[in-house]
Amino acid sequence: MRLLALISLFLLAACAGRPSLDDPKLSDRALDLERFFDGELVAYGQFQDVFGTVRRRFEVEIDGRWDGRTLTLVEDFVYEDGSTERRVWELVKTGPQTWRGTAPGVIGAALGEERGDTFNWRYTIDLPVPGANGDAETLRVSFDDWMWLLSEDRLLNIAYMRRFGVPIGQVVITFEKRR
Repeated sequence: MRLLALISLFLLAACAGRPSLDDPKLSDRALDLERFFDGELVAYGQFQDVFGTVRRRFEVEIDGRWDGRTLTLVEDFVYEDGSTERRVWELVKTGPQTWRGTAPGVIGAALGEERGDTFNWRYTIDLPVPGANGDAETLRVSFDDWMWLLSEDRLLNIAYMRRFGVPIGQVVITFEKRR
């Protein structure tokens, strides 16, 4: 009976609504990734599992550089438990509103599209996570990553995570440009 309830919960979570690039825009702002992420930023975020329990919090210092074709993001994570991680993204603008990104651990490429104040990209990554005995383990997860420009210097990011096609949680992050 419990197994049936758990399976039902996962099926319900899989059917939950997700954002769409076709959703009505709530502002007339236009997100330009190359402009927003060029420079120094700080971000604050957390991962919560599918049941809503917060499992991990972090702060990220980001150094972004746009060279006219490629946006390089050097992200330095500091987690609440004191552990650190560096991820370097290389995003190439492939069209007026489309992007292709790579980073260590990303399987293939991240593909994304900007529309109005919104950006969506999807990718699969081997993510380092703390193991039960304190050692780092690698978890392959897929991200459906959504960003909304809230103001000239603030961006909200919600990333829906799946493992083997099953929802496992989400990451919520706010980005702020440094002046």
